[in-house]
Amino acid sequence: MNTDVSPLILVADDEADIRALLRILLEKDGYRVLEAADGLEALEALRDHSDVSLILLDIMMPNLDGFETARALRKKTDAPILFLTARSSDADKTAAYGNGGDDYIVKPFHATDLRLKIQAMLRRFELYRARGAQEPQEDDGRIRFTGDVEWCPSEKAIYRLGERVELTEREYLLFARMASSRGENLTPAVLYEDVWGETYLASSSNTVIVHIANLRRKLEKEPSSPALIRTVWGKGYRID
Repeated sequence: MNTDVSPLILVADDEADIRALLRILLEKDGYRVLEAADGLEALEALRDHSDVSLILLDIMMPNLDGFETARALRKKTDAPILFLTARSSDADKTAAYGNGGDDYIVKPFHATDLRLKIQAMLRRFELYRARGAQEPQEDDGRIRFTGDVEWCPSEKAIYRLGERVELTEREYLLFARMASSRGENLTPAVLYEDVWGETYLASSSNTVIVHIANLRRKLEKEPSSPALIRTVWGKGYRID
């Protein structure tokens, strides 16, 4: 029986040299590694290994590209998805986050930057998995908000109109951070450092904006005129 409890990381990239390099780096840090040469192999690997804790995902792959793969993976796992790709445009980054990605690194990358990013994402994922039992709850375990939105911390789930809403890990953590400070104005810097667990930089604001937009698209009746997640100009965001 396998008693290895080190985190299992799935690496999906069509370049064998990149997969080999990532395996060396990751195994040196004590992680277990699964490899996939394209999106279809990544889905098969996840089906056979439900204990995957993190996914490193390229965009330009045959059969299924990274965006399609991320959408399919997100239906099967809450594990964070880190895009690791040579594509660096703002449109690519927006698409990555919009299709279920949690973070983004452009190739070529520095090994130290990648290691720190992975450590932070795994730390946040462990917090995400343990968080439900620690959150305050109402009688039936659901906390109600405007727009027929309900938060069930014990399930780590959000419901709208009685239907569970599919969120990425980062989207859920972002909502939970704002909901747990209901009525307070939270700046992008506070949200980024608490949810992403990294030092806030000027460029980090775009990451928060994209994730707020995704939450509004999934939770608001009128995303362009939000009633749940409000923008407080000059102060940040709040949930009442």
